[in-house]
Amino acid sequence: QVQFVESGGGLVRSGGSLRLSCVVSGFRLDDYCMAWFRQAPGQEREGVARKDFNDGEPFYAASVKGRFTISRDVAKNTLYLQMDRLTTDDTAVYFCARHNGGSCPRLFHRLYEFRGQGTQVTVSS
Repeated sequence: QVQFVESGGGLVRSGGSLRLSCVVSGFRLDDYCMAWFRQAPGQEREGVARKDFNDGEPFYAASVKGRFTISRDVAKNTLYLQMDRLTTDDTAVYFCARHNGGSCPRLFHRLYEFRGQGTQVTVSS
């Protein structure tokens, strides 16, 4: 059974860091495109970062490029999102997601599959 379990969120001051984890089951991370999305209250789900099945160069949304890093540990079935220099604009629920294919399409939420509850990230000023 395919499952995603996100964790690592919390309350952090502006300028701080958090590392999110997404433990997956039912498939191998190196067989699929994986991504992170986020959703703030009243807003559409927004793509943050994506990584192809072959661990190639990741892609980041302009709003997080240079501050966030997506990575994975295949042996641990875990996808990560390291978030540095956080700002209040980063406050949202963060979700990991899978595209039903190896190469990632653009970061549009309807092209990805979501199976977890997400993890809340709150950045205070």
